[in-house]
Amino acid sequence: MRVVSLVPSLTEAVAVSAPGVLVGATDWCSHPAGLDVTRVGGTKNPEVDRIVALAPDLVIANEEENRAPDLDALRAAGVEVLVTEVRDVPQAFVELTRVLHACGAPPRPRWLDEAERAWSSLPAPDRRTTAVVPIWRRPWMVLGRDTFAGDVLTRLGVDHVYATHDDRYPRIPLDDLLAAAPDVVVLPDEPYRFTADDGPEAFAGRPCALVSGRHLTWYGPSLAEAPRVLARALRAARR
Repeated sequence: MRVVSLVPSLTEAVAVSAPGVLVGATDWCSHPAGLDVTRVGGTKNPEVDRIVALAPDLVIANEEENRAPDLDALRAAGVEVLVTEVRDVPQAFVELTRVLHACGAPPRPRWLDEAERAWSSLPAPDRRTTAVVPIWRRPWMVLGRDTFAGDVLTRLGVDHVYATHDDRYPRIPLDDLLAAAPDVVVLPDEPYRFTADDGPEAFAGRPCALVSGRHLTWYGPSLAEAPRVLARALRAARR
């Protein structure tokens, strides 16, 4: 079996569950560390010819992270493409099971069981918190409706302000974000790399939680520790 992954979280899931199956991955596929496969460009601009040259049995992709024209070009070249859709935590587990099965991985890798237990045994939050969740600046963009990261936060007791916006990732002027007066601003380190020196200064006086984008937005082995890691970051911001 020869697999190319165009989704960083799926790359990690397949690499640790079916070693040796992956032959290609994007430049953004950073986990597991030291993954030695051919790099095929970015998630939004994969090198189709390089992927085809790898003669994969399967390319795994995601309807949000990858562009339809690139996937259509792969299909036109005779490559089988499996496209996932992940909008919430339960759907992540369904799609992960489907991907791992398609890649010939064991039916229930240990990390997947651990991740499902972690999310099914979450304690009820002591209180609910409102948040805005920027994912980009210049222009400012935030989590909107129907997103995996939004569902992750909701399950941890965080209700993001733009959850009912018409757009999934709306552009909101900074003044409007400030006027929303959230309890906390959640700043992940991807896709935009917010840091202690780049992001919080725009929300002076408002608690900011700097969180791992891998734990907030990835659906793979990181799901097992995501509730604990994210909850700790959120508690630190609210102190």
